[in-house]
Formats: sequence, structure tokens, C-alpha cells
Amino acid sequence: MAKGKDRKQYEHRVIDIARVTRVMAGGRRFSFRATVVVGDQQGNVGVGTSKGSDTSAAVEKAYNSAVKNMVFVPTSSGTVDMDTEAKFGGARVLVKPAPEGHGIVAGGAVRTVFDLAGIRNVTSKMLGSNNKLNNAQATIRALVTTQGYENARSSTEA
Repeated sequence: MAKGKDRKQYEHRVIDIARVTRVMAGGRRFSFRATVVVGDQQGNVGVGTSKGSDTSAAVEKAYNSAVKNMVFVPTSSGTVDMDTEAKFGGARVLVKPAPEGHGIVAGGAVRTVFDLAGIRNVTSKMLGSNNKLNNAQATIRALVTTQGYENARSSTEA
């Protein structure tokens, strides 16, 4: 099988592009850092970040990084299974399940992660930092925490 031919394409959204600079002896060198969220709206979601000499190269590399870092998020009837809170850097994210028809009540990068994961009803609050990358990573950690809870619960019932 040829590499890249049967590769599954995920929906992706760019949540942040930043111009970064390093100072060299001859002057400043500019590059771009892109943060991308990918998902299939069926429970698989990932966040990736990468740098490139131009924005399209940075976005492509971040997309590949996000695909490598994908996690599966268990959902029940379109929402998360339990209240959870996670921290990444200075960002904290609080996630609560919501009833059917409630929608996604979250802001910024957190909303994007939920949407691409296929979670349709959830309430969330960003606490601490408003850094988009850290909030997206904290949301992924919160969702993985619910996965650990599911695995622990199913092993004790067996």
C-alpha cells in the first residue's frame, strides 16, 4: 500500500497562527507557528502545533502532528459522561455534561475541540489563562480523563 494514498482525511480547523521571531547575527528571522485541531466528529480528536517558514507549511505540519496525537473520547448520547476538570500550563477547563438539545456552551478553542470530537451537548468554562493552545490541550486532557473513568468503571464491573 502506497504511503499517503489511503490516508483518512479529518476535518481540521486552525485555531491560532502566530508570527515568531528569532534574532540572529544578521538580523531577525521570521517563521510562523500554527495550532490546528482535527477530528472526525465521531469521538476522535487531536491538537497539534508546529512551525514553518510560511503559514501553509506550518498548518500542514500542525495537521500531521494533530493526527499523530489523536485520542478517542467516549460519549453517551452526544455529551460527556461526567463532570471533569483538567489543567495544562496556566489554563484550566471545567467540563460538564448537558441534556439533549442544550448545545455547546463553550468559548474559543474549547468549542472547536468539542465540535470536532462530535460532542453536541456540553457546558464548559475556561479558568485561568486565555491562551488558545493551552485551553485546547486542557480540554483534550479533560476528555481523556473521562475515558480513564470509563475504562476503570468497566474493569470493576467485569
